Amino acid sequence: MRVIDTELPEVRIIEPQVFEDNRGFFMESYNLERFSDLGLRFDFIQDNHSLSVDKDVIRGLHYQLEPKAQTKLVRVITGAIYDVAVDIRVGSPTFGKWVGVTLSAANHRMLLVPKGFAHGFCTLTNNTHVQYKVDDYYSVEHDKGIRWNDPELAIDWPTTTPILSEKDQKQPFLKEAEINFSFVKEFIS
Repeated sequence: MRVIDTELPEVRIIEPQVFEDNRGFFMESYNLERFSDLGLRFDFIQDNHSLSVDKDVIRGLHYQLEPKAQTKLVRVITGAIYDVAVDIRVGSPTFGKWVGVTLSAANHRMLLVPKGFAHGFCTLTNNTHVQYKVDDYYSVEHDKGIRWNDPELAIDWPTTTPILSEKDQKQPFLKEAEINFSFVKEFIS
C-alpha cells in the first residue's frame, strides 16, 4: 500500500497493492493495521455506496458540521469519477483551495478526505458505483454543502452539462456557507 500526498497536505491518495492474473485481481481495500502503520488512524463506522446511472452526475460539495464531521475514504467499484476535496477550515493557509483526483475501477486508487474538507465528485462514465467509509454517522441536522460551481473556488469540473440533485443546485456559495471548522496547526515535539 502506498500513500501519495496531494497539494492539500491532509488529503491523500491511497494506492493499494493489487494482485492481478488471468482471472482478475485481488486487493485489500482496507486493513486497519496497514492504515495505522501508515499513520492513517480513523475509526470508520459506516460504509456508503452510491450509484450514478449517467455520466456527468455531480454529487457535492458536501460536509457535516462538528461534532458530526466525517473523514471519508472514497473508492470506485465500477466506472470512474473526478473526486474533489475543498479545504473549508477557517484560518487554514489553504482555505478555499481544492484538489481533484481521478478514481476508477481500473486504477484502484482511493482518496482520503479528512474532517474540515467539503467533498464532491463528477462521474466520468455511466453506471458508476462509488463506495466510501466514514468515521461518524450521517446527521441530517449537521449536513451542509457548498455550490458545485462557486466562482471563488473555480473547480475545473470535467463536464459542461452536469446532472445535479435539486438540493445541490441550491447549495450556498462558500462565503455564505455555514462552517464551524478552524485550522489548528499541529506541533511535533
